Amino acid sequence: MKKHIPNAITCLNLFAGCLGLYFAFKGELVYTAYLVGIAAAFDFMDGMVARVMGSYSEIGKQLDSLADMVSFGVVPGTIMFMLLQRIEAPFLGISADVLPFFGFLITVFSALRLAKFNIDTRQSESFIGLPTPACTLFVASLPLILETGDLVMFEIILNHPVLLILTVLLSYLLIAELPLFALKFKNFTWQDNAIRFIFLGLSVILAAMLKFAAIPLIIVLYILLSIIKKTSHTS
Repeated sequence: MKKHIPNAITCLNLFAGCLGLYFAFKGELVYTAYLVGIAAAFDFMDGMVARVMGSYSEIGKQLDSLADMVSFGVVPGTIMFMLLQRIEAPFLGISADVLPFFGFLITVFSALRLAKFNIDTRQSESFIGLPTPACTLFVASLPLILETGDLVMFEIILNHPVLLILTVLLSYLLIAELPLFALKFKNFTWQDNAIRFIFLGLSVILAAMLKFAAIPLIIVLYILLSIIKKTSHTS
């Protein structure tokens, strides 16, 4: 019985992603963003529960990837599609009807990221490339930031160059040969987890100060600290 518990949690991740997709196509991107957060929580929990209960299974591994493809592949691509669709103007000679489809590049590269992860033995203890949940949280934070009503942020986010650059950059980071640490604690000693404690501490401070606007900065912080960690180990 216990071997099915992590899989049930993974299914909740998938269900949250399906609900997020439903609200995204209705234009309710704030609800989608909240459901992305719920899906990410379930995605974290299923692995943690599997480790604690010792209930790893091959079907669980495959189910996790399929669920992630929806929640952290199709959903962020759809959010970016809907954000680009709000800008009713052509860009660089490309029709406003065509531009939103560039958002699905995130979906395509998320699929590549997940496929690489499943066959890459180097990623058992850390990540190579930006994890799909991190990419999705970045994208999902944009509607939440827009919802604050800050006109400056509205002008910054809702324009073609910013959204298209983010789409291309995030798509690249998903498959980049970039070593990133995982938030997996084997113990709670400072020596083994200094980078994780620093990241979590700074993330809490940023979230307290900036609320939803902190999410993109936290993702950037995660990448920068990973680069610093890698550099310190090779120097």
